[in-house]
Amino acid sequence: MTITYTLGGKLYVNLTNRCPNACDFCLRTHGPGVGDAESLWLDREPTRDEIWEDLSKRDLNAYPELVFCGYGEPTCRLEDMLWLCGKVRQASHISIRVNTNGLSDLINGRKTASEFDGLVDIISISLNASTPEKYQELCHSQFGLDALPAILSFTRQVSVYVPQVVLSVVDKDMSQKEIAECERLARQTGALFRIRAYIED
Repeated sequence: MTITYTLGGKLYVNLTNRCPNACDFCLRTHGPGVGDAESLWLDREPTRDEIWEDLSKRDLNAYPELVFCGYGEPTCRLEDMLWLCGKVRQASHISIRVNTNGLSDLINGRKTASEFDGLVDIISISLNASTPEKYQELCHSQFGLDALPAILSFTRQVSVYVPQVVLSVVDKDMSQKEIAECERLARQTGALFRIRAYIED
């Protein structure tokens, strides 16, 4: 069972395989693993103590960044993830990033932005579309048309507590007009905007 893995010199944490979305471009539809991980599919979710034990075997200071991003949505385990961030904060000065779909509030049934305060340096949120309808067509969220408004609301709120917040899109089959509309939304939330290259395999 792969809990931590490396990609591009950075250390990643694979918390869960759960996700409320089924995005057309998701990496996990392409193969079992990425980076130096042969497979990111979990037989079961590791406990937070097991994850911390795995992290403790690594020299955290040898990596430029720790990223919560595996084959699932990390905020499906929000409490465990933030507990781990606190443990890492005590042990290292490594930068901590969370890659997320931005649906934490809907997943957890409450406003969650303030819980990231002091624990996370960067949040990268997948925006992917400029309207709720386009988002649903691409990401097939269990939250339907409520998904995109919730993402934008979370982005605005979490920007108060996290130093760097990024909204991103994947450039596969996106028109320049749609990319521009997504960038406009990002600017309205106060987030940075990034275009991510589509990974074929």
